[in-house]
Amino acid sequence: PAAADAPQGAIVEVAPARSALMAQIAERIAGQGGAGLFIDYGHLQPGIGDTFQALRRHEREDVLANPGEADLTAHVDFAALADIARAHGLDVQLSTQGEFLLRMGLLERAGTLGADADAETRQIISGAVERLAGPDAMGELFKVMKVLPKAKGG
Repeated sequence: PAAADAPQGAIVEVAPARSALMAQIAERIAGQGGAGLFIDYGHLQPGIGDTFQALRRHEREDVLANPGEADLTAHVDFAALADIARAHGLDVQLSTQGEFLLRMGLLERAGTLGADADAETRQIISGAVERLAGPDAMGELFKVMKVLPKAKGG
């Protein structure tokens, strides 16, 4: 559900600076052309809940435990950013990272890389493909947003 529909007491994350930056980018693309490709942790549908976290040495920890030593992050609300881009008349395409990489030819590229490789190298390539595009790894966790001017006549 959207923030406006959140039940009393629910945690809702908003990012005014991120929204303002997206508006600037969308305005630039709408006015001058170009495209945007955004890839990050996030969700494709509006949601409620707490995604704010600290990561230190690839492990989650309390956000107040080690100030200045941990990366603080929250999931990107791609639905909100897409709405901003669409409000500027742009075409927006949302997908998971896995879908995006597969459409971009990840399997074909991996096959080419592994064609003349030994078994160990092919296993490394296979593991990398699974990590980047697999549904239990980055393939679902990361999302991709493409922002383009609308096609003429479309």
